[in-house]
Amino acid sequence: ICLLQINFVACQLFALLAAFWFRIYLGPSHASSAVRHAFATLFGIYFAVFCFGWYSIHLFVLVMMNYGIMNMASIPNIHRYSFVVAMGYLTLCHISRIYIFHYGILTTDFSGPLMIITQKITTLACQLHDGIGRQAEELTAEQNRLAVKSRPSLLEYLSYLLNFMSIIAGPCSNYKDYIAFIEGRHVHMKLLEVNWKQKGYDRLPDPSPTGAVMYKLCVTLVSLILFLTLTKNFPMGYIIDNEFLDKTPFLSRLGYLYVVTQAAKPKYYFAWTL
Repeated sequence: ICLLQINFVACQLFALLAAFWFRIYLGPSHASSAVRHAFATLFGIYFAVFCFGWYSIHLFVLVMMNYGIMNMASIPNIHRYSFVVAMGYLTLCHISRIYIFHYGILTTDFSGPLMIITQKITTLACQLHDGIGRQAEELTAEQNRLAVKSRPSLLEYLSYLLNFMSIIAGPCSNYKDYIAFIEGRHVHMKLLEVNWKQKGYDRLPDPSPTGAVMYKLCVTLVSLILFLTLTKNFPMGYIIDNEFLDKTPFLSRLGYLYVVTQAAKPKYYFAWTL
């Protein structure tokens, strides 16, 4: 395990602690939306720089390019331009990693967060196009729920794309859901879906996240144990060993390759779940 991977896990764990602090001391009842947006953005930028060093500039360049497109492009074309620029930049970065650097850059490279940001940029652009450029009757129920009716401010845009809760390993959330979380309306929105008034609530209950967090931490622990155990017993490097290539039957090599790829998966489940 290299230092870069340790930095990655340290950022993930610190983000979990920061999220508890964020919920308790900067909750919607204690701080304004602007303060919550600013805190989430600054911590997210710090995590990106800490994990990826100067490579993190790619994240910031992509975000600012698409903020310009979001404000200058016409609504009928905003989703097309955003998609082309975001996917094009991501593609160029992948090509440079393969053909220029020959994968010789960070083990925990910046392409993971770049893919997440690309998802968010294109998702928001499509939802903005739905909200401003189309009539409500043209949309499905889900499109109507997620449609964004006005262009986000710079702070809202940066917070959505770079917040410390998702910049390292995701997930890609919808813009309206994220804004509802920042403004403290997310519980209200979810309980409306289960008809909370019909169940006798006089006020919206405030559910505790502790149980869900503990469950997720248990999943991450199991994933980590599986990864460390399986990769030790089925090393990836063995597939290019000369003796393995020359003396092992083809079907056995194929079977071992399948086992090796499965053994590598818990690493990603660990990161995504955490």
